[in-house]
Amino acid sequence: GFDIVCGQIDIGNADTPLTARMKDGVLQADLTRATEPLMDTAHVADAVLYMDGLPLDTNVLFMTVMANKMPFVGRG
Repeated sequence: GFDIVCGQIDIGNADTPLTARMKDGVLQADLTRATEPLMDTAHVADAVLYMDGLPLDTNVLFMTVMANKMPFVGRG
């Protein structure tokens, strides 16, 4: 074989310039405004490095990294 592995990482609200407006509140599905929890990008980097550091006989097929207080998978 070629020892090729592939995994998917889904990243929630990482604290970046793109998500900065979420700290002040953004429009929600119910038309209210609310702040959204953010997480440090260092935790995202740790997750990516973890996946990268695994040996070729091991794989993480799916990983979701999200701020602890985010509504889980659309249940908010």
